[in-house]
Amino acid sequence: MVEAINLALKQEMKKDSKVIVLGEDVGVDGGVFRVTDSLLKLYGPERVIDTPLSESGIVGTSIGLAIGGMKPVAEIQFDGFTYPALDQLISHASRIRNRSRGRFSCPMVFRFPCSGGIKALEHHSESPETYYIHIPGLKVVMPSTPYEAKGLLVSAIRDPDPVIFMEPKRLYRAIKQEVPEKEYSIPLGKASIRKEGSDVTLISWGAMVRECEKTETNVSCEIIDLRTLKPLDMDTVINSVKKTGRAIIVQEAPRTCGLGAEVSARIVEKALLDLKAPVERVTGFDTVIPLAKLEEYYLPNPKRIKKAIEKVMSF
Repeated sequence: MVEAINLALKQEMKKDSKVIVLGEDVGVDGGVFRVTDSLLKLYGPERVIDTPLSESGIVGTSIGLAIGGMKPVAEIQFDGFTYPALDQLISHASRIRNRSRGRFSCPMVFRFPCSGGIKALEHHSESPETYYIHIPGLKVVMPSTPYEAKGLLVSAIRDPDPVIFMEPKRLYRAIKQEVPEKEYSIPLGKASIRKEGSDVTLISWGAMVRECEKTETNVSCEIIDLRTLKPLDMDTVINSVKKTGRAIIVQEAPRTCGLGAEVSARIVEKALLDLKAPVERVTGFDTVIPLAKLEEYYLPNPKRIKKAIEKVMSF
């Protein structure tokens, strides 16, 4: 995934001189996870900018650049460091189009590594997608494979409005996949059916999609990767649930007010009479994600997913 995202940035920067990258250590060091490696050499310090340690400043500067006609891709080093930038995103980036009655837009990408699974320090393993999904005017994306990371990032960079692009850090180097060198894009707002099935629908995103795929069961599972968390492709979800009659939502984020609750509510609104069992959620817990020693107990895994499958099948 690291290489796929890097390739997307290289190609979009080559294609459009308005695309620039800025953030802490994105230039000389090539980013904490080396996602922006070699970009400084290719495009120079005017387009690959090492910024001061100020997340609010990085995003505020990006907003000004975007309104002025550039296409900034702002990197924040870790999920837990994004919160100082929330004011800029809520009060300005998400509202520019509405505030100006369409005269201005804010074509920026706000990307950062997210979620746990690498036994990192505090503030380095969080899943804050709910904060961004709740803000009107923002689009939110979380890829689950290298192929989709490249295609979705290209679409995010080309989008006329601000896009939050969350990259599950445990997937950066966890899997390898053929990714075309040639240019391609994956449209935002469209889910993917990763595996077809007939008995139960597993709905997930980011690193949890892989956990669903790793779950061993004799039950025929249809696996849906949401890919874009806002706007949601509920048509794909509802059609699947109407076919299987059962739904399980798997999210790494804490349970309360998570995206899983919203997806569950929409399923009940649109497919209640098709359900053969209540919608089940497999989630993180309503606690701060623990440090390395207890992390594996916090994260949803195939064992917990299988238990949920058995529960809905035996209802």
